[in-house]
Amino acid sequence: MGQIEIYREHLRQMCDWESFLLAESRLPGPRANLELARAAADEGDATQFARWLAVGPAEGPTNTPGEFLAFCGALGYGRLLAEGDRAALAEVRRAANDPRWRVREAAAMALQRWGTVDIEALLAEAERWAGGTRLEQRAAAAGLCEPGLLGDMATAERVLAVLDAITATVRGAADRRGAEFVALRKALGYCWSVAAVAALARGRELMERWLADDDPDVRWIMRENLGQARLARLDAAWVERQRARLG
Repeated sequence: MGQIEIYREHLRQMCDWESFLLAESRLPGPRANLELARAAADEGDATQFARWLAVGPAEGPTNTPGEFLAFCGALGYGRLLAEGDRAALAEVRRAANDPRWRVREAAAMALQRWGTVDIEALLAEAERWAGGTRLEQRAAAAGLCEPGLLGDMATAERVLAVLDAITATVRGAADRRGAEFVALRKALGYCWSVAAVAALARGRELMERWLADDDPDVRWIMRENLGQARLARLDAAWVERQRARLG
């Protein structure tokens, strides 16, 4: 029995989940208790998820047990979404805009869970979020760029199109000093390489176009992706040529 299943069994026998989640969150610390969070998301219900996600930054600041409750709530809404509850999408979107990075990461993980059962629905929603806030753009990119979701060429090419649309909003951006823009830029710094290796010809074509752009943040994004080993493993010569273009 794996750790997640052990936690799930333990939670089934408990009445006071929240005290246990707070005590076992592993926060403050470098890594939250992801196995426990997944167990809580699997075993919890909508009422619990709403209560946990309602723990805001004032009550549950970054890197505290309170933030872990919000993380679990966002993750739980991903399970509901995967089960067909489209009303959960609004809560995932709210989590995607949270100022705490772990809660935003839970939103991306929630989208990924949805994508495992309905990738077409996730793609359609991500195409809408590509025109949303910087943090919604970040969630769309991170949610889609999970290797397990990119199993066929058509899906990978649609993901590349979403990244292309988001990157177009980076070019000439006026908000590039803001924290939300920085979070998006960081995500794009690895997402392109994940999608490109799943549809290499189209990925190289789009990346080459952006590599020719003179926007400093676009160039940073492309440089970061060229540094990802996954790209070099597939076409090291191409990667070296593109690095030479960047100087």
